[in-house]
Amino acid sequence: MHAKLPHPFDDATRITAGDSSWQGHTSDDYWAFVGPFGGTTAATILRALIDHPQRAGDPLALTVNYCAPIAKGPFDLDVRLVKGNRSSQHWNVELSQGGGEVATLATAVFAERRPSWEHRVAQYPDTKPFEQTLPFPNIKASWANQYEFRFIEGEMRLGPPQAELASTYSKIWIGDREPRKLDMPSLMSMSDAFFGRIFHARRELVPFGTVSLTTYFHTDSEELAAEDITRVLATADSKIMHKSYADQNAELWSPNGRLLATTTQIAYFKA
Repeated sequence: MHAKLPHPFDDATRITAGDSSWQGHTSDDYWAFVGPFGGTTAATILRALIDHPQRAGDPLALTVNYCAPIAKGPFDLDVRLVKGNRSSQHWNVELSQGGGEVATLATAVFAERRPSWEHRVAQYPDTKPFEQTLPFPNIKASWANQYEFRFIEGEMRLGPPQAELASTYSKIWIGDREPRKLDMPSLMSMSDAFFGRIFHARRELVPFGTVSLTTYFHTDSEELAAEDITRVLATADSKIMHKSYADQNAELWSPNGRLLATTTQIAYFKA
């Protein structure tokens, strides 16, 4: 009987532990147009934090600032616990290559989530079942082909420029193309797995890259494991594109109706 091979996502986010400096390696499977897919970079950072022996609690928030391009090959993660108390921890992570300047800077908050009063304000979006939607075709960026995208609304359609801009709103099923049970690192990665809102609005690809991404987690590891899911229902939209920068806001839902994460980002574009 053959041993089960690691999932491509686990290969892409594998880290080697150290005292404060950890090591990772970029993955060709999750390469974007000019560098690694930002979602896997963020997920690798989150994995290093989850695996850290000083870590307590579950991810509450992760902010990743993409300061400079990451080249193909190995990279170092300088992981530092900035402040911790009985209920929360604040972390700082710097990614660099070959002893050079910081290419990615991240801050994270971990927390012990305890039972409390709750009020679920957001409503689960109306949707078609996953089985009644069609997968989006493969594109040139290899990272996107590691996911299966099934648009319910707002499919990205590229074509001749139109006088009227298209909507920037999308509702979409997202799952690993090779099914994998969702965990915190893959949820983090999927929070960045949206096509640029400007691509939707203009119906064309333009130079684009995430500058800063923040994801807030509304579940803990135990609850997420209990969901036992391999995909999320996600919505994404933009509020403004102005002077070379655009925002994006998104929600990621369990098929069982639980809001798992919300995320915002600011991205550079040239158009």
